[in-house]
Amino acid sequence: MDRHPERRTAARLLLATVLVLLVTAEGLTLADRPTGPRAAVWTAGILCCLCAVPWARPPLAARAWTAAGVSWAATLYAFVSAHPQTVWGTGEAIALLVLLTAVLLRLPARPAAVLGPLLALACVAAPVRDASPGRFTLLFSALAAVVSAFSLLLRAQQAQRERDVAAVRAAERLDLARELHDLVAHHVTGIVVQARAASFTAVGADAAAGTFTRIADAGDEALGAMRRLVRVLREGEARTAPPAGLAALRDLAETFSATGPPVAVVVEPGLQERLPADLAATAHHIVRESLTNVRKHAAGATSVQVGVRVVDGGLEVRVTDDGGGPTDQHPAPSAHPGDRGGFGLAGLEERATALGGTLTAGPAAAGGWEVRAVLPYGQGAGG
Repeated sequence: MDRHPERRTAARLLLATVLVLLVTAEGLTLADRPTGPRAAVWTAGILCCLCAVPWARPPLAARAWTAAGVSWAATLYAFVSAHPQTVWGTGEAIALLVLLTAVLLRLPARPAAVLGPLLALACVAAPVRDASPGRFTLLFSALAAVVSAFSLLLRAQQAQRERDVAAVRAAERLDLARELHDLVAHHVTGIVVQARAASFTAVGADAAAGTFTRIADAGDEALGAMRRLVRVLREGEARTAPPAGLAALRDLAETFSATGPPVAVVVEPGLQERLPADLAATAHHIVRESLTNVRKHAAGATSVQVGVRVVDGGLEVRVTDDGGGPTDQHPAPSAHPGDRGGFGLAGLEERATALGGTLTAGPAAAGGWEVRAVLPYGQGAGG
């Protein structure tokens, strides 16, 4: 989500104003000698500049096709005129370069492969309409080549970033699946042991009832874990011990504090005993990854607060540090290719989403950085 929509709107208006003013200045300069080609080029320049402004609607592909068609129509009209004319097209060519960058970066491969060359050639052809194309043709040819190469490089980097994020998310889902196996194996093993013990031991009615109650409780917890982690596939070897939970948070905090800022852990009283093992393991994982994130990106932090409690939306896990200013911040989970940082928060976001919860990361209200996850827990959390 864009945190500063007003800045984006201002940038769009500024771009539109600069381009339209440039084309208008060209038109006014040549207005004392009106001709058909000049009117066509001026109209094409205005339309191309309006198409280059990155509004959400109409979509980019429609704006790019419109600009390319209008530009080529003006070029052909100027070429078939009886005599060469002084018809500048600097503003139009710049608008075409803006569209070229957007097309190569954002459109799918097939439309980009068609529209990219069409816009680049239209940019090169714009100064050729003039009676003395000369230097401007060479200038915009070089600009079109540089913009195309740089945009394709950014596109390749973005594609690699997306593949890396997808790999991290896949690994996170596999880790979740391993935890599912661990939890189910742990509880089912307990069920089998208790059932076999009951079958070989002479017990009274009260003892049998207690055994069956424990078996039912273990079965309910195993089924609850399976419902929350449904469709998560498992690969690799499984363990038989349950994963780390809330009880290990203080050990984790002590280990981190030994080489980093002190960590204060606050867990809601009684939550450790009643929280399902899979949610406890997820809470532990979120805290561990968030502390790693603090170590990597908040070298100026002097303290870290960890809180685990039940809120209206479910189980809340919050990790806050008092790291410095804007340059000492962490990447958001939905990081773009140019954003600073690695993929840890992207994996956390995938884990929280797989459990039906949410995870956000960003500047805290009191300064520093905050990671907050809310996971389904309590009434209606299963299924």
